Amino acid sequence: MVHERIPPKTPNKNAHIESFHAILESECYQRHEFESYQQAYEIVSSFIHNYNHKRIHGSLYDLSPYEYREAIQQGMVEPKVIKV
Repeated sequence: MVHERIPPKTPNKNAHIESFHAILESECYQRHEFESYQQAYEIVSSFIHNYNHKRIHGSLYDLSPYEYREAIQQGMVEPKVIKV
């Protein structure tokens, strides 16, 4: 993995990350009032775990990212191609 910066004010060049942050804000941050860093860490960590292991994603054949990875490894689905 290579860390790469995109030019300022070009979120379309990093749309999948921008989309995740929008979901994180609307489905997690806006639904909770955190009273401490520890509480925020636990809630956000739980949300991210659920996002990756339980929440279905329409762009991944209605599978969670974890299920999608497993399905690819078992040859049950074809990997989606990401256009850059």
